[in-house]
Amino acid sequence: MNCLVFDIETVPDVALGRRLYGLGELPDAEVAKAMFALRRQGSGGEFLPLEQHRVVAISCVLRSRDGLRIWSLGEESSPEAELIERFFDGIERFSPDLVSWNGSGFDLPVLNYRGLLAGAQAQRYWESGDGDKAFRYNNYLSRYHWRHTDLMDVLSGFQARARVSLANVACLLGLPGKLGFSGAQVWDAYLAGDLLGIRRYCETDVLNTYLVYLRFELMRGRLTRERYAQEVERVKTLLRAGKEPHFAEFLRVWEAGA
Repeated sequence: MNCLVFDIETVPDVALGRRLYGLGELPDAEVAKAMFALRRQGSGGEFLPLEQHRVVAISCVLRSRDGLRIWSLGEESSPEAELIERFFDGIERFSPDLVSWNGSGFDLPVLNYRGLLAGAQAQRYWESGDGDKAFRYNNYLSRYHWRHTDLMDVLSGFQARARVSLANVACLLGLPGKLGFSGAQVWDAYLAGDLLGIRRYCETDVLNTYLVYLRFELMRGRLTRERYAQEVERVKTLLRAGKEPHFAEFLRVWEAGA
């Protein structure tokens, strides 16, 4: 098993908003408010177009031969370009299988657009078999290949009307879910300077995603029941050994609901 579960958190790209809508020297909060308002007028909702999202956190769970690791790329002060370059560099160096929740519909397209802006290089990520024949029928780009498993897409049978949220699937499986923080709160947390809180929230999301993935691997026969139990216990052991309060809270809620 060598897989990288990932999740991103984003905020409005207010610099782009100023250019797109001629908003001049308005404060960031006012620019974002205008961007949301213009989006509501056009679509009825506030969720911004993907190119208008700026990445502020990328969190990962890596299950490799060496063990299990949970972390966020870079530091709280790392610029967006560094986070994106680190993400694509990891793919370039290790070619892990990627796992996400709605990664095909949100995370990866956002990283594609922001990677363009950052001038990132991602040759392995874009490989489709011309340079490495092993990628011809199993690459990161195809919706129906396993080198990237978008759990939301796969579990819905690739039907938009059958999709559900990570929070609801986590609840279904008795997992902790959002722990009082949601994506809707990220912008306010960012304005308040709480990047640490955003990164911790992102890390709990990848933990939920990884645990759903383990259950999926059990369901499709790639894990035996014994191996599944071992992998779940490996997660709990890692959380018990950690000193971060959000990991302790995740474990407490998880075990309380078991």
